[in-house]
Amino acid sequence: MTSPLTALFISLLIVTTLIRLWLAKRHVSFIQNNRASVPSAFDASISLVAHQKAADYSVTKTRLMMLEGVIQAALLYFFTLGGGLQWLDFSWREAMPNQDVLRGALVILSAFFISGLVDLPFDYYKAFVIDARFGFNKMTPRMFFTDMLKHGAIGLALGLPILFAALWLMQGAGSYWWLYLWVVWSVFNLLMLALYPTVIAPLFNKFSPLADESLKTRIETLLSKCGFKSQGLFVMDGSTRSSHGNAYFTGFGSSKRVVFFDTLLERLNGNEIEAVLAHELGHFRHKHVVKRIALLFIMSFLGLALLGWLKQQAWFYSGLGVAEASDYMALLLFILISPVFLFLLNPIMASYSRKHEFEADAYAAKNADARHLIDALVKLYRDNASTLTPDPLHSAFYDSHPPASLRIAKLNSLKTH
Repeated sequence: MTSPLTALFISLLIVTTLIRLWLAKRHVSFIQNNRASVPSAFDASISLVAHQKAADYSVTKTRLMMLEGVIQAALLYFFTLGGGLQWLDFSWREAMPNQDVLRGALVILSAFFISGLVDLPFDYYKAFVIDARFGFNKMTPRMFFTDMLKHGAIGLALGLPILFAALWLMQGAGSYWWLYLWVVWSVFNLLMLALYPTVIAPLFNKFSPLADESLKTRIETLLSKCGFKSQGLFVMDGSTRSSHGNAYFTGFGSSKRVVFFDTLLERLNGNEIEAVLAHELGHFRHKHVVKRIALLFIMSFLGLALLGWLKQQAWFYSGLGVAEASDYMALLLFILISPVFLFLLNPIMASYSRKHEFEADAYAAKNADARHLIDALVKLYRDNASTLTPDPLHSAFYDSHPPASLRIAKLNSLKTH
């Protein structure tokens, strides 16, 4: 007889996979139906050729994501009800029957390694087929695999201490292990925010101080006006891997940095760069980063509290294809199935993020010129081949930024110069 959890999990896995495919199909159809002409708001600034390139790029990526989503759903079924995790557990139990924490870490790492192998062909295809076809990829295969090994090494260096801490606390810290783990996890995240700009990011890219003195003076004036103190203005060699452009703040507390992609500086003039930076400062002024960190901590608190209860329930394991309860299997199952159970919250999270983007745009319109931000965004949409015509429902589910047409329309209403 099928357990209630098994039936619920299978149902949600099928439903969420079908919804993903349906949304993707809608997205592809909507883009293709609007491919023949540039939206009126952009017809003076984006050519039909650029619009069609963006449409084709988005459609191609979405179709790859459809296949990837089906494969990932199949892999999740294999791991759980297909017996994959049970097989991994059995294999490592035979190899080390009396070392629960180490064995648990190896089971979890093995599952992540298999997942990474499944994702690898999709990542490679996107970089060297899709991005290369549309003129974005600048990586060589050697750089691709070197980055992959670096990510893996850093992931192990940072993740293993947390993983061992989690398994050790689950085994020996009593019924409130989940609370202690939440504290450790929260401190770890804050530490990573502080260390990322100066320790981790330079392992993948070169960061050089901004050399343009005129632009530097202009940016520092804006930073001072907005009350933002940074540890420097840096240019990142993003062009070594991609022709996409961006700018961002990174770090936390006294380690905050302003970072520009070199590709962004090549494409935008001083007014536009200032407007883009004003938008990023809007996130700082409205404390969006702090709010998102707080939300992450709240969700992790609730999630770990739930895991603390589920770990004690025999049906949690048996309902997901695992014969023997264990701390590490509870943790791994929870990590793997959470996205399926949380999928329908995507629109809420995306809406929250889009609200922040509108607020940052409004701040930029007050402290720079909305017209310059519009000009910068149009260039970025064009040069990054971002579709101007996403399907509204697909966008509501997934997009952290407002659709181009809505964002530009809102900025036009905020013009003050």
